[in-house]
Amino acid sequence: MVLDDASLPPEGYRLLVAEGRIQIHARAPAGFAHARRTLGQLRRQYPASIPPLEIDDAPALAFRGVMLDVSRDRIPTMPALLAQTDLLASLKLNHLQLYIEHAFAYAGHEPVWRGADPITPDELRALDAHAASLGITLAANQNCFGHMRRWLQHPRYRRLAETHDEFDFYGIPRRGPFSLCPTDPASLALVTDLLAQQLACVSSGLVNIGCDETADLGAGRSRDAVRATGGASVYIEYVSKVCEIARALGARPMLWGDIALSHPDRLTELPDDATLLAWGYEPDSPFDAWGGALTRAGRDWVACPGTSSWRSVTGRTHERRANLRAAVDAAHANAARGILLTDWGDLGHRQQPIIAKLAIAEGAQAAWNPDQPPDPRAIDLHVFADRSLRLSRWLAELGDADFAIRKIAGVRTQPDTPAPLRNASAIFESLHPSGADTHLPDAPRPWHDLLDRLAELRASRPTGLDETTQAQLEHTLDTAEFGALYALNARNHPPQTDEPLARRLERIIRQHRRLWLVDARPGGLEDSTRHYTDLARAL
Repeated sequence: MVLDDASLPPEGYRLLVAEGRIQIHARAPAGFAHARRTLGQLRRQYPASIPPLEIDDAPALAFRGVMLDVSRDRIPTMPALLAQTDLLASLKLNHLQLYIEHAFAYAGHEPVWRGADPITPDELRALDAHAASLGITLAANQNCFGHMRRWLQHPRYRRLAETHDEFDFYGIPRRGPFSLCPTDPASLALVTDLLAQQLACVSSGLVNIGCDETADLGAGRSRDAVRATGGASVYIEYVSKVCEIARALGARPMLWGDIALSHPDRLTELPDDATLLAWGYEPDSPFDAWGGALTRAGRDWVACPGTSSWRSVTGRTHERRANLRAAVDAAHANAARGILLTDWGDLGHRQQPIIAKLAIAEGAQAAWNPDQPPDPRAIDLHVFADRSLRLSRWLAELGDADFAIRKIAGVRTQPDTPAPLRNASAIFESLHPSGADTHLPDAPRPWHDLLDRLAELRASRPTGLDETTQAQLEHTLDTAEFGALYALNARNHPPQTDEPLARRLERIIRQHRRLWLVDARPGGLEDSTRHYTDLARAL
């Protein structure tokens, strides 16, 4: 029996089970859908008979979203995208974005996406319809300023770049191209075409225009304009024009808030209808300060923590949980619409999907009911189908296998004061140095301790899981162990192992290729694998 109840919150519901009867009270379709999902969970938990109970429930945050990076080589197959959307709906999330740089099949721009197996317009329409049927809003997403190398490296678009020379990327030297030139009208013409094509495939009228990390602004063609009026003014003028384009196409814009938040006195100059996405991925990301500045400026905003899966191999459990807590607390304290949990794929998206899956489940719990910690048993049962109820705790322990090194290996503001490593695990930083002044230990003991911990985790790995999950765990352990061995070898402490490092890496590459094709398109596989073949050449 289903009953309407106008006294409940918009997504709230009341579920009653008693004497073989089930009653659902809700105010709106979303509440009914959430109640049915809870009922499905109860049937999974109590397959014989659901005991008498009453559940009164509603989400703490109205906007509960996930953004999946599909532009760092790993573009999920269509069945995988649909299955991921099903998972998000089962977790009562209600917003989805696919981060796109070049991974959409834009008509007339074939050289950019050829060979990448991009998402087609028909596929995006199908995903939009599927998401909508589950109560999930799919937003369009296209970076319109920075992160445009995949476009600007091609001869046809080369002239649109801010610079092709070296610039400072937040303390790390980089060479362009990276951003569109904001003073070139042709940049806006390109953006208009891209937004029009993608917005034609989604029904939400929402678009994330990106515009983050424009570190090369003023380093090239816009130098004179930046000198004349300042970088903030040039940025605001360009972003305002992109927002105007989105508006003319019938869409409401969102944009990453990092550049705007670096000029808090200018926040009111951005278009009134733009939602600011305040992102940060460390425990000390100042979400509360950002939220306060945005609220005082009258801005609509969303807090954006991360899954901490990228640049990690194993994940970063401590950092992820503290980062998520800070984001959710600030969202409540500063009237945010909600949270957008971001899952990136830097350097070939080589972390296995299961690493982010745990983070997404914990993020969904925090957005729905931040007063209660995630129950790992519930995640095991309802997300991983693990009736041993062990996998979530094991994955959390794996994500902190190298935490002792991460605590001391970061860039130091004072010479003798250890600092935490940021945006990477120690394992990943050993394999792919970021270029920052990190301090991974030269002594062998910490790396041997890491190998011992990984051996303990291998011995205690949950069993009875499906074949793909088992293979993902095996590959993750193999890659993590290789990272520790590689670190020892690079520091002139050649490890004594039964299997030479080069042979281990060959096996890891074979695993990577096989697991990639389970749920991702082949287009980005060679580009992703190149990061391993570069290591092979170093060996």
